[in-house]
Amino acid sequence: MKRDIQFADDKIKNSFDKLEEENPRLFKFLTRAFEDIQENCFCGIQIPKRLIPSDYLKKFNVKNLWKYNLPDAWRLIYSIQGKNLMVLSIILEWLDHKSYEKRFNY
Repeated sequence: MKRDIQFADDKIKNSFDKLEEENPRLFKFLTRAFEDIQENCFCGIQIPKRLIPSDYLKKFNVKNLWKYNLPDAWRLIYSIQGKNLMVLSIILEWLDHKSYEKRFNY
């Protein structure tokens, strides 16, 4: 089965592209996470459906949500979709720990 990673929208993709210059360390962390997710999309921690923020439901229409812990307390949030013998991991955002706690009301 083929696996692929996509960004949820162009804004997220553009933010990632700028990171290489703005924050090379975080860029490296994310690049490694993308490789891990492409190898095994279930390598993250699944977030219970009841805890999926309404923002994600409205904006991205996600059915599931996964968290990948990055160094320095950063979090990568993604969703998984199956399409015609392909598994897509859709990158929704990455955030520092404080923003993550706020987004998920912890």
